[in-house]
Order: sequence, then C-alpha cells, then structure tokens
Amino acid sequence: MNLRIGVLGSTNGTSLLPIINAIETKQLQANIAVIISDKQDSGILDKAIKHEITSKYVNPIQENGKRKIRQDFDNEVTNILEENNVELVLMIGYMRIVSKQFTDTWRNKCLNVHPSLLPEFAKGMDMDVHSAVLQSGKSVTGCTVHYVTEEVDGGPILCQEKCNVSKDDTTESLKKRVQELEGKALIFSINTHINMKLKE
Repeated sequence: MNLRIGVLGSTNGTSLLPIINAIETKQLQANIAVIISDKQDSGILDKAIKHEITSKYVNPIQENGKRKIRQDFDNEVTNILEENNVELVLMIGYMRIVSKQFTDTWRNKCLNVHPSLLPEFAKGMDMDVHSAVLQSGKSVTGCTVHYVTEEVDGGPILCQEKCNVSKDDTTESLKKRVQELEGKALIFSINTHINMKLKE
C-alpha cells in the first residue's frame, strides 16, 4: 500500500521533482495525494498541474482584506489534507510558521526540509539562510529534513546532506547546490518514515 503524501509549498517546489521521479520509477512506495499552496502563482502549483496532481490554493487573506488567524488558516489546510486521506505531510519551501494545533494534529506525520545543517541557522528562510552561511565564513553547509514540532526548526532530525561552500559562491549558487541535496534527503526521510511505521 502506497503512502499518501500531502505537500505544502509557497515557492517553486524544485525539490519536489526528485520525489515525483522516485515515485514514477517505483523507488518510493508513495503517491502525492494533494499539493497545497498559500501563493496562487507559486511554481509548485504549476508543477502539480503539469504532473496531474490534485492541487489547492488556500488564500491567507480574509474577504475583508485582513490576514487570517494562523490557526484558522491551518485548519483549512488540515481539512484538505484529511479530505485527501494524507498520511504524511511534506513542507517544501513553505514560507509559513504553523500553529501548535497543526503540529499536534500532524505530530510525527509532517516533515520539513530546511536549507542548512540544523541547528545552525535555524528559524531563517530561503535566501536569508544561504546569505547567513556565506557571511559566517563556514566551509560546509547543506540541508536538513526533520519532523515538524511546535519549536520552529527544532523537531527530530531524520537526514542531513552536506556540501562544500566555495569562496566564489553567491547566495544563488549556494542555494542551487543545496537544493540539489534536498530531493535526495527528502526521499531518504520518506523511506525512513515508511520503515519506522512498518515496525510499529
């Protein structure tokens, strides 16, 4: 029985492509049930359409123009995930901090990929993380896949992949190299999650 995955993303979802490929080539016993984004023009929704995956846009703004309360927004997301019988949630470039209610609902069933070797540069997002790595002068960076908990970027780690930082790197070149690791780390972590569930 294939694991039903739900994906949350706000950006291009570049790291989703290796997962789709692993599913199509039977390297991963899973399928992507739904992709949800808080950005209507996000690249990850375009990828959903291209690969004929069910997708949903959840508007973070109320009809009166005010931002939705975090918990209310998260409840909408959870409802969509549950309607699609999702068993594991992946956050791929999801530019939102989620509520405690969400982390409690999806405890040990939600993975995030972070573009650094946690706990280094925790609580940063996207280009800010890569910029901070370069400014720090570190020679090695990478990505981390961890379970999502109430503590931002503080959940149990399943996988870390590393790469060298070149003195010639820019934030863009470093981001590209780290992104190339993210798909591999996510696939490893999904398989680890599946194996742990089989042993329960």
